[in-house]
Amino acid sequence: MRDSKKILDAWNAYSEEHTDLDGWPHDEHAYGMRASQRDAHTAEAFEPLRLGARLLLATAETQLTRLSETTVQGRWVYQLGVLRNALDQLDELHEQWLTTRDALPANAKAGTADFDDALAEHHAESWSDLDDWATHGKAIREINAWARTARSPLAPAPAPARRTAARK
Repeated sequence: MRDSKKILDAWNAYSEEHTDLDGWPHDEHAYGMRASQRDAHTAEAFEPLRLGARLLLATAETQLTRLSETTVQGRWVYQLGVLRNALDQLDELHEQWLTTRDALPANAKAGTADFDDALAEHHAESWSDLDDWATHGKAIREINAWARTARSPLAPAPAPARRTAARK
């Protein structure tokens, strides 16, 4: 998630520098190529997290229910919802990519126009959902940090302090 945030920050800096005041790129081809690169790098950064993302979400949701109401940030529930919706969409897009990839001609491999164009389109379609993970994924870390410091409801209550007789 941190890599995705760095990619987004670099994109924002590039976009700011290479567009006019209305947001139109100075060079549409170069801008499009840079956007495609951003999409691919963001997808690559998310890939190690993709398989465990559902478990991370489920863990954060469980942890959230065990935190005291005074600890819970109101935005966390919203952010986890955004992450879940984005992950659902990413899973659907991944299945579509597998179908598209399998339908490509036999000679379409990485490095060929057919393959690379289809993959670039898949990355472009996935980018918004990956951006949601880059933007809201920090909620998972925040919830986990609070959950690690919270007292477990299963832990025994602390023993009362012993009084010692004062010596005279």
